Amino acid sequence: MNTPDAYSMMPEEWKAYILSQGERSFRAPQIYGWLHRDHAFSYGDMTNLPKSLREKLAAELPLHGAKIALAQRSRSDDTVKYLMTLWDGEQIETVLMRYHYGYSLCISSQVGCRMGCRFCASALAGRKRDLTAGEMVSQIYAVEAAEGVTVSHVVVMGCGEPFDNYDELIRFLKLITNPAGKNMSIRNLTVSTCGLTAEMRRFADLDLGVTLAVSLHASNDGIRRQIMPIANRVSMEELLDACRYYTDRTHRRITFEYALIRDVNDGPAQAKELAQRLHGMLAHVNLIPLNPVTERNLKGSDPERVKAFAGILETEHIPVTVRREMGQDIDAACGQLRRRHSQEKKEGEM
Repeated sequence: MNTPDAYSMMPEEWKAYILSQGERSFRAPQIYGWLHRDHAFSYGDMTNLPKSLREKLAAELPLHGAKIALAQRSRSDDTVKYLMTLWDGEQIETVLMRYHYGYSLCISSQVGCRMGCRFCASALAGRKRDLTAGEMVSQIYAVEAAEGVTVSHVVVMGCGEPFDNYDELIRFLKLITNPAGKNMSIRNLTVSTCGLTAEMRRFADLDLGVTLAVSLHASNDGIRRQIMPIANRVSMEELLDACRYYTDRTHRRITFEYALIRDVNDGPAQAKELAQRLHGMLAHVNLIPLNPVTERNLKGSDPERVKAFAGILETEHIPVTVRREMGQDIDAACGQLRRRHSQEKKEGEM
């Protein structure tokens, strides 16, 4: 395990560590419960542990969870965006959204992103490093503790490409669904990818029951190559083959994310072509009016073109919804997450 923090350790790893220290095995579930159920952010909070053990844990297994540095609250809805600081000073963003079914949290899986999608702010500064599973799960605990809420749904759609950090992603999913900890329903977890097909197939073989969201954003290879560098390595047919493999193995519907970009991918011809490609697939299309990113020159589609695009898909019997964008006034909507404040600070220091 490549991790600098105790939050990433599974129950069996805690048991092995505790026994290696000459402690009794029941201490392991106590510690795991404190970290993943009771929101203890220091070993000093674990009052049922001997002081000597708490001191040893603090010295040998530091709690390197994400910490909230700044919270920005939307004036238009209940969305909250958090700038979070990691143990090494790097920063990420996390977004809390309130729906009729409860609270959903969009978490980051990397510091930055190296996929380079032209419409996304997360890739502007490239990828600095991967997050550990503990850094991913601690985003949830930090928000729950700060807001006094219970997060029932998690989407791994923040900064980073989750499948570019595959092993830590899988560890995160195991941590967050473990009955001894948060015990989140696997059905309430969504993982997004821009199309790393080898990892998609590995993920399918695990058959975890997680919802897979695929960032498609185009109806053909030509358009996709213009806006998504991954399309130069993976054709759309290869990507859709991996999607079919996923649905065949898991019997779970895939959500195709499609950001509508004015005069690029939002015309009637593209809608019809997309419908033809998706016919017969266990799929749902989530249309996203492109959100503004200052450094990008791409524009979102106007409401009439969004409605027309959705109408064509419906006519072709492709399940479709138009995403209700939340938190746009605080740059918390889809495609807008980045290390904004840390980047501004660095630029100001230059």
